[in-house]
Amino acid sequence: MPKIDLAAISQSNATGYPGDHALAVAGRYYRRLAPATGLGDFGVSHVVLKPGAASSQRHWHEGEDEFVVLLSSEAVLVEEGGRTPMAPGDMAAFPKGVADGHHLLNESDEDCVLLAFGRPSVSDCHYPDIDLHLSGGVYRHKDGSVFA
Repeated sequence: MPKIDLAAISQSNATGYPGDHALAVAGRYYRRLAPATGLGDFGVSHVVLKPGAASSQRHWHEGEDEFVVLLSSEAVLVEEGGRTPMAPGDMAAFPKGVADGHHLLNESDEDCVLLAFGRPSVSDCHYPDIDLHLSGGVYRHKDGSVFA
């Protein structure tokens, strides 16, 4: 099964973000390609960002590398240092442990499509703009208390 039938893989816009933190990704739809194709060493997702949607809350991982490839439309990469426009074929890499919060925003009028690669882990994930920290697979406030 080398060629992937994308339509045969279920699409979701579910998120684990608690409360209002989920609103930024309400227009993000993804297909988890790795489990559907038998890949086990890394994850890859086909992601569609509707106009106005974010790929995630701005974040960085202590123990997970990430890599994205923009396939269609355009997006804006937002990092600590500013905003970078991205067009089809553009790529971005986010090494684990680098405290540079990032995410993609679709500020265009059409769907933006990308591939996101990573290796899911239970390492800590930091969200510099909001009162959120993922630790041990649990979303917490920055003071360490668990979201209720």
